Amino acid sequence: MTILPAWLDPNLAPPLLLFAFSVTLLAGVIKGLVGFAMPMIMVSGLTLILAPDLALAALILPTMFSNLFQAFRGGIGGAAQLTWRFRIYLGTLLIVLLITTQLVPAIPERTFYLILGIPIVLFTLFNLVSKGLTLARQNPALEVVIGSISGFAGGISGVWGPPTVAYLTAINLPKAESVRVQGIIYGSGAIALFLGHARSGILNAQTLPLSLWMIVPAIIGVKLGQLLQDRIDQRLFRRVTLLILLIAGLNLLRRGLT
Repeated sequence: MTILPAWLDPNLAPPLLLFAFSVTLLAGVIKGLVGFAMPMIMVSGLTLILAPDLALAALILPTMFSNLFQAFRGGIGGAAQLTWRFRIYLGTLLIVLLITTQLVPAIPERTFYLILGIPIVLFTLFNLVSKGLTLARQNPALEVVIGSISGFAGGISGVWGPPTVAYLTAINLPKAESVRVQGIIYGSGAIALFLGHARSGILNAQTLPLSLWMIVPAIIGVKLGQLLQDRIDQRLFRRVTLLILLIAGLNLLRRGLT
């Protein structure tokens, strides 16, 4: 079990804490803009100064609170409607995520990153250079498959956005609904992640304070990103989403190969 090192104490190393705040603020802005990517950005940035398990612990609470903030932006009624609409996807993700969190020590991270990164990169490149792969409507069977992939990814690394965004992009969900349903899916997943890693030992008395610290820059960033999001049209929103998804996929490949 890893504990916070003395050099991370804010009284001893304020530049390091400021760096962590800056990474989380950036992650919040991107999340508020396109609806996802906070865990990916936080993991990529925080692992420059923290061990992977500490970076994973750090993102749990800001991810949970920012997604709940995002999910209920349009009111409880709208959130409830979208929750019911995507109940199959959401239920599958939560079950698989809770199971997978207990397997973190046993699964090679590099293998996982490659398995997840390759299809994401292929999907986004295809959509960026062509008219894209689209579905006429939601597909329950596909939701079970992608929900399982998302739950597995989230349990291992705290990152389950790319498969979710890939599916929502394929069904061409309108911008506002896409952002809100991502908030619902990620918020519910973050609660499951919190419970799972409280049990696995990743989130404990030593790592919890760091995660609490990161809530403030995360919420500020999301709010700033939402102000920008309201000014972007549907076509640009889709393209920005795909570009960020491509960057995320390439980063997963990098992590798997290095």
